Amino acid sequence: MSFTLGIVGIGQFGSHFAELFAAHPEIDALYAVDAVPERIDAVEARGVTFDRRFDTYEDLLASDVDAVAIFTQRWTHGQHALAALRAGKHVYSAVPMAIHEDEIRQITEEVQRTGLVYMMGETSQYNAAVVLARRIHRSGAFGEVFYAEGDYVHDMDLGFYDAYKYSGGDAWKSTASYPPMLYPTHSIGGILGVLGERHAVSVSALGRPDTRGDGVFDKDVSMFGNDVSNAFALFGMDNGGAFRTNELRRVGYPSHKRESRFRFFGEESSFEETIDVTYWHDKKRVLEVTDLIRTDRTMSLDDPRLADVSPTLRDAFVAGAARSHHQARLPQEFLGMPNGHEGAHHFLVDDFARAVVDGKQPMVNAWQAARYTLPGVIAHQSMNQGGERLEIRDLGDCPLPVQDLDADQEPLDLDALYSEQEARTEVAVE
Repeated sequence: MSFTLGIVGIGQFGSHFAELFAAHPEIDALYAVDAVPERIDAVEARGVTFDRRFDTYEDLLASDVDAVAIFTQRWTHGQHALAALRAGKHVYSAVPMAIHEDEIRQITEEVQRTGLVYMMGETSQYNAAVVLARRIHRSGAFGEVFYAEGDYVHDMDLGFYDAYKYSGGDAWKSTASYPPMLYPTHSIGGILGVLGERHAVSVSALGRPDTRGDGVFDKDVSMFGNDVSNAFALFGMDNGGAFRTNELRRVGYPSHKRESRFRFFGEESSFEETIDVTYWHDKKRVLEVTDLIRTDRTMSLDDPRLADVSPTLRDAFVAGAARSHHQARLPQEFLGMPNGHEGAHHFLVDDFARAVVDGKQPMVNAWQAARYTLPGVIAHQSMNQGGERLEIRDLGDCPLPVQDLDADQEPLDLDALYSEQEARTEVAVE
């Protein structure tokens, strides 16, 4: 079985993912919708064929297309996903899932009612460090994880101004003030993508009003009434532990090198990621695992396909797979193709395509997407209420069959890796 896919929004991300969707062997035709038809022309000039074009999203949903991939403005994803599910279409959605709790709940209800596939394309799910930490956790080496940290550290000066101008037109300043905690999935998803059995139960959040004074994060300009550029949240977990996330948009940090970073503290061992070095350690040993999460570029930063992407954002579109990834599961057609976000893009496309064909839900299904998204929505409410601790109403586990395409990956042998490190150290000393 193969299926047709309509891509909604042929912008910086939509155009990049169009190449991967077109190459996947389970997808036999692509359709396209964009308010700027010239963007579709530009992608076709790069060799991607769209079998049909539509003037509006409604026209696409009325067609025979089997599935849609949503790459529209981030606050529209919820309503667009609901419209597609109600029209009988499978859904791949860029992050976030939605910005309102009722939309999130309705998406899970529609998926349960229809059995259609819904997937949120959270890149942190396949961030190389998250993949490695997940493999460590599944081996049992952490023991009970009682505390974790996840940061999405991306300064506005490093490409976000250009990105908002590209997508927002003349009113870009009103959209560039998008509230940080309503874009929470890169940080929360990295944590819960490792601790898949856990979820957040409460949150207290704070926000720092912006001081740049350039009309961005200005309540009088913002369509969201938001003046906060840096936000911080402490979540309670269902095992009595906690995790902390930061969503930072004004920060002196080289986010082009590592915009998401994570730490996990278990009763038996821990994992800590920095810009250049990453460690796993227990109570006696320290193992450097940097080489396991190192990614190489899959294309030049000067590639013409990145012409519309700010130079300070291009690293996110070129990072390939790492040793920690389950590369053997990917279709051969992806070999040598552009990747991005620490090697995540290939795995996201493959998860969705194979879920649709196999009739199962992907790992970041509607219920897991809710666990990555809803805590941020409630954190934003807490921030606006002066940090009041608020309950997070978890929607439960996915009630439909879920497909984990990494389940057959070879177990990680930390003891063997540590022995190899010790052997290298002895040779260096000699």
